[in-house]
Amino acid sequence: MHCAGATRAPYTAYDKWFAGQNNERLAKKSREAEAFFRRTGITFNVYGQSDAEERLIPFDLVPRILSGREWTKLSKGIEQRVYAINAFLNDIYNRQEILRAGVVPVDLIARNEAFLPQMMGFTPPGGVYTHIVGTDIVRTGEDDFFVLEDNARTPSGVSYMLENRETMLQMFPELFSSIKVQPVSDYPKNLRRSLEACAPHGCNGRPCVAVLTPGIHNSAYYEHSFLADQMGVELVEGHDLRVVDGRIAMRTTRGYKTIDVLYRRVDDEYLDPLTFNPASMLGVPGIMDVYRAGNITIANAPGTGVADDKAVYSYVPEIVKFYTGEPAILKNVETHRCSEQEALQYVLDNLADLVVKEVHGSGGYGMLVGPAASKQELSDFAAKLRARPANYIAQPTLALSTVPIFSESGLAPRHVDLRPFALVSPKGMNITPGGLTRVALQEGSLVVNSSQGGGTKDTWVLED
Repeated sequence: MHCAGATRAPYTAYDKWFAGQNNERLAKKSREAEAFFRRTGITFNVYGQSDAEERLIPFDLVPRILSGREWTKLSKGIEQRVYAINAFLNDIYNRQEILRAGVVPVDLIARNEAFLPQMMGFTPPGGVYTHIVGTDIVRTGEDDFFVLEDNARTPSGVSYMLENRETMLQMFPELFSSIKVQPVSDYPKNLRRSLEACAPHGCNGRPCVAVLTPGIHNSAYYEHSFLADQMGVELVEGHDLRVVDGRIAMRTTRGYKTIDVLYRRVDDEYLDPLTFNPASMLGVPGIMDVYRAGNITIANAPGTGVADDKAVYSYVPEIVKFYTGEPAILKNVETHRCSEQEALQYVLDNLADLVVKEVHGSGGYGMLVGPAASKQELSDFAAKLRARPANYIAQPTLALSTVPIFSESGLAPRHVDLRPFALVSPKGMNITPGGLTRVALQEGSLVVNSSQGGGTKDTWVLED
């Protein structure tokens, strides 16, 4: 809200409202929100923790507010980036022109565990690989936005974006009548419409869409059931599906029903025990044959994980230029690839000042935040780096801008990131105005991941 002592323009109307509020009322509302989240079952699991069942993601009731102008710039940048990533995936699984041109090293793809040779020479229905993308963005200045990472595999968190808004609308309806905030509630409708537009050629009538979940023990199960419910489609597990007459069909009370589009929240490795991990109990035996025969759409396409790789991320500005002919609108964070000898030496010499991440890591696991690490942690991590340098990239710690949270002592600044969600179909791209704002609730912390104790807040994009 406050930038160098002054209220930032998008917050003006909210700041005026906030000044007239009673702190005790707000504290009560905050407790009400927590009770609502607990009642609704908006929890997530943290693997390996005994109290995992009941972890709530803390919700902060001060919204993060962006002007329409800021959003226009952001959404143009996201659209350009997602378009380029989709073109890149199409290329590396087919003609591989970007590799032949030497823009991206062949090794980076060939040795990448997320690259699926089974996808070579096959183009998904409509040419869409990345049906749903969540782009993690941070801000360092008034007009400086950086992309931290691209989530093109199975991005999660959209249920929190929707529930956070619903909670704010219930708690403070008066705010939304005086401040014009762009809605996010049509996301499920847009998601279904976008998935239906990606149906395979042989589909007659309205496409049948289903959501494939690994089951109730998955950390994002709440989101899987929430989205299926909001879209009005079936939530299925692997054992509900089978191959019938060359198509994938789900068990219903009236026999088996053919599915045209499967929004899967199961990782590649577990998708088809006949093609990938033979021990998988989560997938559907034979689904990859049906897919390659063009008889089902899988969203996101298998093999999109290559685009999430943090070493590939370091080439995204070049990837954007290669496929669009334009410079990237959204900047990358400067990235040192530890697989390169010179970069590795630099990282080892400056470990205490850098953030080091695993190239396939997610959820804030397996990373080192140099400035917050002890001498012992730095020394242990240096040994890991020397043992497997290609497994890591390093980045400077950015001077992130802060937004206010509501704390016991009033407003306090905290670091945030933003994950807007883009939907891609042959008919175009739809980016919901807002997204999931994750906030580091510990003072001074840069880690916003919910698995590491971060919280969330509603994200407002104003109608300018």
